[in-house]
Amino acid sequence: MINFERFELANGLRVIVHQDKTTPMVAFNLLYDVGAKDESSSKTGFAHLFEHLMFGGSLHIENYDEVVEKAGGQNNAFTSNDITNYYITLPKNNLEHAFRLESDRMLRLAFTPKSLEVQRQVVIEEFKQNYLNQPYGDVHLLLRPLAYKTHPYQWATIGKDISHIEDATLEDVKSFFYSYYAPNNAVLVITGDVTVNEIKVLAEKWFSDIPKRDVPKRNLPKEPIQHQARTLSVERAVPVDVIYKAFHMCSRKDERFFATDLISDILSRGSSSRLHKSLVKEQKLFSDIDAFIGGDMDEGLFYFGGKLSTGVTMKEAEAGIDAEINKLKTILVSEEELSKVKNKVISAHMFSELNILNKAMNLATSELLGDPNLVNLEVDLYNAVSSAKIKQVANAIFRNENSNTLYYHAK
Repeated sequence: MINFERFELANGLRVIVHQDKTTPMVAFNLLYDVGAKDESSSKTGFAHLFEHLMFGGSLHIENYDEVVEKAGGQNNAFTSNDITNYYITLPKNNLEHAFRLESDRMLRLAFTPKSLEVQRQVVIEEFKQNYLNQPYGDVHLLLRPLAYKTHPYQWATIGKDISHIEDATLEDVKSFFYSYYAPNNAVLVITGDVTVNEIKVLAEKWFSDIPKRDVPKRNLPKEPIQHQARTLSVERAVPVDVIYKAFHMCSRKDERFFATDLISDILSRGSSSRLHKSLVKEQKLFSDIDAFIGGDMDEGLFYFGGKLSTGVTMKEAEAGIDAEINKLKTILVSEEELSKVKNKVISAHMFSELNILNKAMNLATSELLGDPNLVNLEVDLYNAVSSAKIKQVANAIFRNENSNTLYYHAK
């Protein structure tokens, strides 16, 4: 059970505090409710570019990392299609440094042509290295637009095209910043040996003067139900053939999410999972195969991805996946198998909550989902999933007309 207290500043900043007296460290997690899905289709990659720009200096602080290091802390950030998250862990007696750093960045970045150019080049290099020049790096650049025709999940966080970052102007960047990086579009979570009164004082001191901003009202197009299977074949200079299948599934906010997550674990969590046991060990169709979900805030995708064994055809590999899917759709998962998977999920969940940063991130995400107390309900929600529910959800998701298949051939 994670106990917490929540308050809100007059400018809309939501603040959550969890006291953990077992550690001298404090986690400071600032989540902005902006991701790649909030970008214009002609200017993608901006949320990810900002993950880098936020470290390029702000109004009063030129070198962010240097201040964190001198305070004995560590920091990092990540961007998804839904959110942008910044975090610092540091000793409790240096916590105010985190407030000073993050409030200064939220107030105003040091928007200079030099800072933009430096971070632009970093992102362009990352795009080339991780997505264009890496074996299988472009899988999601191909699979997303195959699966999504309307919703902005159709592009990855790195962006749709490298030219969008190459052509980004200082005005483009400023406009994006002042639209989304606002106190009324953020959730701040502090976990560690702190009291809510201490955090109220610091939050008022450092954040209350930052004005609310006109955050664009999110009105994203809903992806239409897919009525026909889609396929794409490509050939690349890679070691072995790979097959990817993606099926549309529910959002992270949907009650079916927990059953869907358990399905991915039944299929591929550990060496005793169905896909590994049947398709890798016994039939030797794949050298490696995985099933996973994105956990998206809007309707997401359920993925299968596998590297084919030498001599196996795409048709044979796909038939193997389809056979395992069919078992889930027609035969109830045994109570023993379901219980085993639930125990793995729940123990991993409990173990992660020993870490103050994980607790901070989970509380921030739960707040964004509508209720920070969701973090305390997850175990019960997983436990409540029945074998019948697994079968029902599998039949809803794994329909051929709902499939998007990428045949990735080695040259």
